[in-house]
Amino acid sequence: MVIFLAYTFISMINLKTMNPGKMDNDDLKGIIFQNCGKKRSEIVTGPAFGVDVSVVNLPGGFGLAMTSDPLSLIPSIGLQESAWLSVHLMANDMATTGFAPMYAQMVLNLPAWLGKEDFNTYWNYIHQYCEAIGVAITGGHTGSIEGQNSTIAGGGTMLLTAPLQNILLSTQARAGDVIVVTKTCAISSSAILSMSFPETVKDKLGKETYDNACELFYQTSSLTEGLMAHATQDGTVSAMHDVTEGGVLGAVYEMAVASGNGVEIDNAAIPISYTVGEVCGLF
Repeated sequence: MVIFLAYTFISMINLKTMNPGKMDNDDLKGIIFQNCGKKRSEIVTGPAFGVDVSVVNLPGGFGLAMTSDPLSLIPSIGLQESAWLSVHLMANDMATTGFAPMYAQMVLNLPAWLGKEDFNTYWNYIHQYCEAIGVAITGGHTGSIEGQNSTIAGGGTMLLTAPLQNILLSTQARAGDVIVVTKTCAISSSAILSMSFPETVKDKLGKETYDNACELFYQTSSLTEGLMAHATQDGTVSAMHDVTEGGVLGAVYEMAVASGNGVEIDNAAIPISYTVGEVCGLF
């Protein structure tokens, strides 16, 4: 009887899998965007493709901006580096508003193989990186799960409050705007590849290129650039978006869809450093 029930349950599940990576716009529209709970009048910006930040209207002319991202735990690059990614991927999304994050909620679904000492190390780095950018961790959930072997160890949410009219969103890009890239491209990809496959990179490209690529890792924060770009609040910067999965072209496409604009791209103008070109060319 138990076997029959188990078989019946499994047979009812549609085993068609989804594509890995971010869900595309069509699936988001068909599954997510029309089914987001109660519609509330104070929501200024809700779920949308290419929009990493949601905004809720608060009393007194303020807005609550929030973003969520997976938390990273990648053994091949280390606990400290994983903590950096966990904090700064969310902070980069927040930076696109032109303001710094203030609060964070962390939900940790840890692999069972992670020992208490290693978790203590990982969490202390999470604390240090949040403290350094002014973020208070206000709560969350912590636990470990048997069979959890992913490099995704849960999810986090960062929040901030700011004058509503001054919060920037990727939806606000305008026709005629010029896209400015604040760093050279593919720095996180080349750094993580080098840190994950050190012997391959050193053998094929040399130790100097390997060292230079690893040094790029801690240049992946865009918080400083985001705050500087919006410091004058004079309308010069109309919108910002951070580059993650999908690279520069993916980020440009997301911003174009979010704002309802077309984009003309000069591939030769996309800045790629020698080190990044070497590492990405290898893989």
